[in-house]
Amino acid sequence: MNKYAISSRIFHWSSGLLILFLFGLGLWMCSLDYYHPWYQDGPHLHKSLGLLLLFIIVLRMINRFLLPITKPLANHQPWEKKLAHVVHWVLYAGLFIIMISGYFIATSDNRGIDVFSLFTFPVFFEAFDQQEDIAGFIHEWAAYILMGLVSLHVAGALKHHFIDKDLTLKRML
Repeated sequence: MNKYAISSRIFHWSSGLLILFLFGLGLWMCSLDYYHPWYQDGPHLHKSLGLLLLFIIVLRMINRFLLPITKPLANHQPWEKKLAHVVHWVLYAGLFIIMISGYFIATSDNRGIDVFSLFTFPVFFEAFDQQEDIAGFIHEWAAYILMGLVSLHVAGALKHHFIDKDLTLKRML
C-alpha cells in the first residue's frame, strides 16, 4: 500500500492533535476573566505546548527531508497533487508564523518563557513598541487562517476516503 513511515505518521497525528488542542485552549483562554483559576495556568500550558509543537514540527521537517518521499497515488489528478503540495507548505508556513508571533507575545516583557516549569526558553530579541499587540493580532488571525487550511486538509482526506474510495487516508493511519 506504500504507507507513510511510522515516524511520519506519529509526527503527523501528534502535531495535528496538538494544533487542535492549542487552538481550542487559545479560544478558551480569551474568555477567562482575571479571577478565573486558569487565568495564569492556561497561558503557561499554551506557551509550553506551543514550544513542544515547535520541537515536533522541526523534527517532522527533518524527518520529511531524511526519508524517501511517499508518492501520491496514481489515481490522483495533477491539480490534486499540486493543491496538496501547496496546502502542506502553507500549513507549515502558517504554523511558523503562529509560533513566531506567539514567541513575540510571550517575550514582550523581555522575560523568557517558562516551559512546563522545567526550564526557561530565552529571549532572543529585545521587545519593540506595541510588540504584544502587533504579535497578538498576527497570532490570532494566523490561527484562524490555519484552522481554515486544516479544514481543507481534513476535507481532502475525507474526499479521498469516502468519495474516491482510495487509500490516501489509510496510508496515514
